[in-house]
Amino acid sequence: MSDAPSPAADSTDSNAADAERKRVVTASLTLGGAVGITALSFGLAAVSAGANVWQACALSFFTFTGASQFSAMSVVGAGGSVGAAFGGAALLAVRNFVYGLALAGRLTNDERGRKLPLLHRLVAAQFVIDETTAMSTAQPQPRLARTAFWVTALSLFVTWNLGTLIGALAGSLLDTRALGFDAAFPAAFAAMLPPHLRTRRGRLAAITGAIVMVALTPFVPIGIPILVAVVGVLFGVRP
Repeated sequence: MSDAPSPAADSTDSNAADAERKRVVTASLTLGGAVGITALSFGLAAVSAGANVWQACALSFFTFTGASQFSAMSVVGAGGSVGAAFGGAALLAVRNFVYGLALAGRLTNDERGRKLPLLHRLVAAQFVIDETTAMSTAQPQPRLARTAFWVTALSLFVTWNLGTLIGALAGSLLDTRALGFDAAFPAAFAAMLPPHLRTRRGRLAAITGAIVMVALTPFVPIGIPILVAVVGVLFGVRP
């Protein structure tokens, strides 16, 4: 008897693959849309911090990493220098370098294992963020990982930039400070803190960073204490 797969088996495998791909696409679109809504608050708060509509939109388009954007605008909104804002944003963006290393094998090669063109890899690098990394690494197959990466990246890029535009336009028409949007950036970072306080290392990092910030704030320019307070992260590094 022949060991060749039957047409029925091929059809079953194909249907299963299509269903799996559909599941990944749906999950990626859902995540992209859900996270993109956060850009509304970024657009509003960016205008409240002193940016105009086009500056807020340019930051979302070219930076495209939420934590760094929130960090930069929080420093500028508090009166800090552009250099201090860039330094804090760059520190937060360092994690994307690690993400790139983790995703390199899956995203830089085609189905046959050949290296993709440089332009393709440069475009992919722009979209290496928390959400695309999480969706890609959760997939068991490289093909599904690529699908998850690009669908999440493109859907989030569209919703993030559209949300920034809408939020910034609304912010230019409203009295954002009277409505309390000037507190959006500190509130966003405060919301990220509780999960990290559940571990001993997280608490040590937080306490160290807070002490450094309070000690330096009266003596150095705005934004610099944030850069120095990163020493608290050393407590989170495992020996």
